[in-house]
Amino acid sequence: MLSPGTPFPLGATLSPHGVNFAITAPTAESIELCLFDSTGQNEQQRLRLPACTDGVWHGLLPAGREGLVYAYRVHGPWAPHEGQRFNPAKLLLDPYAKEIVGRYDGSDLFLGHDPANPDRRDSRDNGPVALKARVTARASAATPAGHARIAPGERVLYELHVRGQTRLHPGVPAALRGTYAGLAEPAVLDHLQRLGVTTLSLMPVQHRADEQRLQHMGLSNYWGYTTIGWFAPESRYWSGRPGTTPASEFRAMADAVHARGMELVIDVVYNHSAETDEFGPTLSMRGIDNALYYHLRPDDRALYENWTGTGNCLNLGEPRVLQLVMDSLRFWACEMGVDGFRFDLAPILARDARRGFDPRAPFLAAIAQDPVLSRTLLIAEPWDIGPGGYRLGEFPPGWLEWNDRYRDTQRGFWLRQDRDDRAGLGEFAHRFTASSTQFAHSGRAPTASVNFITAHDGFTLRDLVSYDERHNEANGEDNRDGHGHNMSNNCGVEGPSDDPAVRALRSRLQRALLATLMLSQGTPMLLAGDELGHSQQGNNNAYCQDNETTWLAWVGASAPDSEAARLSAFVARLAALRREAPALRSNRWWPADPAEGAPGIRWLRPDGAPMTPDDWRTGTALAVLFTHAATTANDTGQDDGRNGGGWLVMVNAGAQDVAFTLPPGAWRSCLATAPELDPAGGAHPLADDPAHVPFSSLRIART
Repeated sequence: MLSPGTPFPLGATLSPHGVNFAITAPTAESIELCLFDSTGQNEQQRLRLPACTDGVWHGLLPAGREGLVYAYRVHGPWAPHEGQRFNPAKLLLDPYAKEIVGRYDGSDLFLGHDPANPDRRDSRDNGPVALKARVTARASAATPAGHARIAPGERVLYELHVRGQTRLHPGVPAALRGTYAGLAEPAVLDHLQRLGVTTLSLMPVQHRADEQRLQHMGLSNYWGYTTIGWFAPESRYWSGRPGTTPASEFRAMADAVHARGMELVIDVVYNHSAETDEFGPTLSMRGIDNALYYHLRPDDRALYENWTGTGNCLNLGEPRVLQLVMDSLRFWACEMGVDGFRFDLAPILARDARRGFDPRAPFLAAIAQDPVLSRTLLIAEPWDIGPGGYRLGEFPPGWLEWNDRYRDTQRGFWLRQDRDDRAGLGEFAHRFTASSTQFAHSGRAPTASVNFITAHDGFTLRDLVSYDERHNEANGEDNRDGHGHNMSNNCGVEGPSDDPAVRALRSRLQRALLATLMLSQGTPMLLAGDELGHSQQGNNNAYCQDNETTWLAWVGASAPDSEAARLSAFVARLAALRREAPALRSNRWWPADPAEGAPGIRWLRPDGAPMTPDDWRTGTALAVLFTHAATTANDTGQDDGRNGGGWLVMVNAGAQDVAFTLPPGAWRSCLATAPELDPAGGAHPLADDPAHVPFSSLRIART
């Protein structure tokens, strides 16, 4: 029934000759291909793969067709303390599965080991309920191979969850809410375009398996950082419409995003798998070749290195594991229309068990030389919990990195001025101009710094100014999970408030933080819902809350006088101002001490004099003056971001109003975060000199 076929490509490949199956398992003794009916519940045939070439088992099924459901049983020794966990009683998912049938239900039937004795192999067969793959045809991509489409200085990221973005959206048909198709709806993309978003950054969309612990509590891993299928779109975000598949609906969504001139980035998790630690389920790679795919502890190979905090780490130092990751990335870029990737816990991908993090690691080198992937947008989360796991600023040129120090500094500057741990003007200025200490080296640009105030992991912007403590009780961990004390400014009232003064101050602080983010040099990233004032009721670790806690509340957002509409309009104005002000989004580092008349930044006290060391240490207010030159292009013929008029950003994080002496020039007020000073109908002459800047606010003017 099976001819030898070929050892490449890996996975199940449909051709006019049938389906070729190839799977990497160099330590296995034999592998059975198991064929099922279309439901995946009834096993119909078992066939031994007839050939093994260089550790790849393979075989060609001439009768194989699109839609065939299959999985594997892998034979080999059971010796956990030697790193071997073969168990043919457990059906295994192909790591290259393009579409996955079934769902892991958290039962102990998925355990490869005996629940009563982890050193023994469990003999119960889980075939009817195990995860399987469905053979799919190669997609004919409707768009060119994925590559970044937005100029670096123009990019505005928007981190969102596919389900949460539209689950409650009244402008999306009910049957499409919470799906890929729902995200592609005009009402959704219209809103994002009005905001000035250029790049959608989706939280994980690769097929996941929720942890047993969460399932037993009736919860799920809503965020999706428990991947088990690196080629398969998560089917829970598929509408199920006839004539579509999860993959086709995702591709259609990507096309809709591209039709708006926007980019699509996905958050990918290649640092660990859903099989968790030594007590976790055997779903795929653990049973295929455990010692190949995972970093095992050298002192006891029954245990896993846990640099992720989730129980295991994939070993990208192994060429075949690196191949899996690279093949997956190319699949999403070339066949699914993805323009870039945000890499979760990225140092693990470049860590050697002996040498630690290496900026020239095989993974980073492979990306750099790849003709497709090197042109995509590459964003690192530059930390993990392993040894030497914090690597901000250490990824190669071409990479962007989430900058948590920017986040912490801006929170400390705007929200903690009355506390001992406040951030000072020097820290503010350093982060406002793209964190040169971390990024001004090796030819890296200021845009390498992904600036953010909030992200999925932590408080929303509304909650940041409303809560001092986390409120994660619904997560089932007695409020022990997530970051603890907010160290923020809740305006004297914990949680929601009807006090007009409290609400006004919270609104002022949100606007100040958003303005700082959008006007800083670097790449700004907004968290979905912050423009609506979305609250998670103080939950700063809502990873398992697939409900109204995390679903964006759109009701009332379209009413012109609603708080959500006003805040969204303010964000849109900020994005427009950023586009109008090339000085604020320069792709080059500004000179620290520019010559008179040369383009550069000047830091001024409110009285107009240059800042002194004491001012940097003790002050709470300054003015940032961007000067410009007469040139209009750099040596590449592109706008170098240093022309377009002079710009003045007046910053006052203190508790008292401040008067700023204006530099010489005909200044026009463009925007103020204090509503009472915010001009309507565009820029207008700034008549008052000195200019008034209220407490906890900033004001922007231009010549």
